[in-house]
Amino acid sequence: MKYANIIVNISHENLDKTFQYLIPEKLRGTISVGDYVTIPFGRGNRLIEGYVLELSDKAACDETRLKEIAGIKTDARLVEVKLIKLAWWMKKTYGSTMINALKTVLPIKKQIKEKEEKTIILKLGREEALSRLELYMKKHQTARERLLRELIREGELNYRLVTAKLSISPPTIKAMEDQEVISVLRKRLYRDPAQGDADGMQVMLNPAQKSIVREIVREYDEGIRGTYLLRGITGSGKTEVYMEIISHVIEAGLKVIVLIPEISLTYQTVMRFYKRFGSKVSTIHSRLSDGVKYDQFERARKGEISVMIGPRSALFTPFEDLGLIIMDEEHEPSYKSDNMPKYHARETAVELARLHNASLILGSATPSLDAYYKALKGEYRLFELTERAKDASLPRVHITDLKQELKEGNKSMFGRELKSLMEEKLSKGEQIMLFLNRRGYAGFVSCRSCGHVIKCPHCDVSLSIHGGGKLLCHYCGYERENVKICPECGSSYIGGMRAGTEQVEENVKKLFPYASVLRMDADTTKKKDDYERILSSFANRDADILIGTQMIVKGHDFPYVTLMGILVADMSLNAGDYRASERTFQLLTQAAGRSGRADIAGDVVIQTYRPDHYAIVHARDQDYISFYNEEITYRTLLDYPPVGHMMAVMVEGADDRKVDAYSALLAEKLKNDIIMNLHGDGCRIIGPADAFVRKINDIYRKLIYLKSADLNVLIDLKDRAEETVNACKDKGIRVTFDLDPV
Repeated sequence: MKYANIIVNISHENLDKTFQYLIPEKLRGTISVGDYVTIPFGRGNRLIEGYVLELSDKAACDETRLKEIAGIKTDARLVEVKLIKLAWWMKKTYGSTMINALKTVLPIKKQIKEKEEKTIILKLGREEALSRLELYMKKHQTARERLLRELIREGELNYRLVTAKLSISPPTIKAMEDQEVISVLRKRLYRDPAQGDADGMQVMLNPAQKSIVREIVREYDEGIRGTYLLRGITGSGKTEVYMEIISHVIEAGLKVIVLIPEISLTYQTVMRFYKRFGSKVSTIHSRLSDGVKYDQFERARKGEISVMIGPRSALFTPFEDLGLIIMDEEHEPSYKSDNMPKYHARETAVELARLHNASLILGSATPSLDAYYKALKGEYRLFELTERAKDASLPRVHITDLKQELKEGNKSMFGRELKSLMEEKLSKGEQIMLFLNRRGYAGFVSCRSCGHVIKCPHCDVSLSIHGGGKLLCHYCGYERENVKICPECGSSYIGGMRAGTEQVEENVKKLFPYASVLRMDADTTKKKDDYERILSSFANRDADILIGTQMIVKGHDFPYVTLMGILVADMSLNAGDYRASERTFQLLTQAAGRSGRADIAGDVVIQTYRPDHYAIVHARDQDYISFYNEEITYRTLLDYPPVGHMMAVMVEGADDRKVDAYSALLAEKLKNDIIMNLHGDGCRIIGPADAFVRKINDIYRKLIYLKSADLNVLIDLKDRAEETVNACKDKGIRVTFDLDPV
């Protein structure tokens, strides 16, 4: 490669332009993406620093106009080099511009004003100070006189106190500082999102936990940096295992990133880590201000913290000496980015760990099929915790058939068994959680009498309701008229499912007016501290019943919760995508795991129109292995991930006809590439078809799916599609790529 595209400023917002330089002979073969280099810049050819973003064998202009790279800097900040190399990997793997990838891994782009504490100190001796005071009095410099008089008495004063209480202006302070009467001591302050002290308390591990810790620590000390999958049933003590291993890594002088899936988990999780590690811990998430986020990254960069906790973006914490990444609840879909590049935190964490020579631990009670498939193939090392910690037992799980409830005259959203158990738990002073499974709620059409769902005959996913009474498949474009009568049983009780948490809350208050109720959903958690306020209130037993969506079932530990009611399990089961059964099993298993986590036995009621579906049966039994074996069979038959791979290509634009034409052109080009490159039967193209929501904010959307068992084939086709997009540029069209969509 003879040429390098270099970005000259990555400190904040100037990320939208690269400059091409000629690589001198002596550096060819040694220079690589991410290298920190010195380059002549501007008319004066002043030497500045930059980072290599891309190597090329094509000159962007006449080679004689290109300047040469002056040299590679050996004192580069290693963390930024690694993050830029990670951005390059993300661009190549997921499809994106390098600029967007850089903005993802270098998230602090704005220049944030540093926060500092200032102290004014008297520099003069007492006699000299009294003499200067007399001079100020003679010249009627009353402000200076007032400040000096206080300093003679106190020796030093807080700057903010001086300006606010003594009414001394900053110019006056600066003038006295210039006269060397005083000095201003500045101390950098960091905005800390949460604070706590370590109590040094360590949890006693059971033999199974000890065995896992011992084995991972042994490999770590031997220099083996592996990727581990820890499958532990709900309540088995995965967090305690994490903390023991973290402690070992910190003692070795290295840093740790702990990923969690939701902001709603941050408070409880951070508090547990603060109790163990104190001020070595910090957190970052989207609800923090820019100033707080800036401070946390600066503290990490300077080595002032050892553990960073947060959702997906915490992966890009600028730790120079990263030793361990932990990804808790690795199955969660929130680990997949919705923006370009549409990276998955799991695969990105594997690459980041490789760049740092760090270990990666993935943990879940219900691992994603992708992770468990790789563990069984030997790509990850598998550990399992099959019993709850502290001798707690799994809850009793009851399934209520909502079809039967309807036949017997109960049209309420509460089955008779759930209502009876709620009365029992409230009478004992125990707590209840009610989970409304809203994922995919607006899409499918089902029969309340027999449970039949209208599905695509070609893709084995439910059809979705669209305007004009059409039912549509978002994988292949199949469509049909909506139905008024169930084709299975002839019932007229067929239609789209509609339910909301407010409706549930109203019904609970009518049934149990004496109970205190909290609701946790998107509407009640709009403010910065709403998550913590609701969760703390429920943890302190200020409420008897907590009603919520997915955010209440993930990782929370409430010892007095002895009943989890899952109101309509079918909603996520009939979402129109191939992962619907997996999502449902995970949600139900996680929800069931919230009940009976202490020494009081717990109950779970799953209400469903499809009590015999394998995802619901295995969730009832908390049987991950049986679910995996059944689900992987379907994935194998249909070539869905993780057995095969998919690439979703989204074409968007304001002009409906232009979007249709462009997506058809791109699909034809991809078909030709598949044939010409002899990918043959190993690769299939589906579509274009309308996206799940065809039009958003007057932007039309079309999808093309590519399927192949070979991931590299899809990445190659993605590169070719990008070449086509660059060659056929149209400002009215946007094309994005999504590898193995979740």
